[in-house]
Amino acid sequence: MMLQKRLASGIMKCSPKRVKLDTSRLADIKEAITNSDVRQLISEGVIKKIPARGISRARVRENMRQRRKGRHKGPGSRKGKPTSRLPSKKAWMSRIRLQRRFLMEIRAKSLVSGQTFKDLYKKAKGGFFRNKRHIKLYINEQKLFIEKQK
Repeated sequence: MMLQKRLASGIMKCSPKRVKLDTSRLADIKEAITNSDVRQLISEGVIKKIPARGISRARVRENMRQRRKGRHKGPGSRKGKPTSRLPSKKAWMSRIRLQRRFLMEIRAKSLVSGQTFKDLYKKAKGGFFRNKRHIKLYINEQKLFIEKQK
């Protein structure tokens, strides 16, 4: 039996562990002592190859689902600097786009004058504001909003 398994594994290019012998035809298998005999049995389906087992990705998928919810993202799971996880350029791009969009909105609603808009826009470009809320705070402190006439 071991000989036939070894020969079959050589022919099918797999490990002897993956060779399955049909127990109902053991007599025929015992008689097969040459490569051609074993090839004949393989073609008849007496000797079969067990499919290779892969590595299941079920656990990985579940972890990814959890990570999308924000789990497993604490300081203990992080490798690399914050700038490698979210490049500083991308952080800047999202921040400046939000600020510019906000400035355009308040100009469109004519809540600030054209000159004030220009000054705020330049300040945003220079990185003066941390976020949208900071712009609002600055405008309120400096009293830059145009008072609507009633």
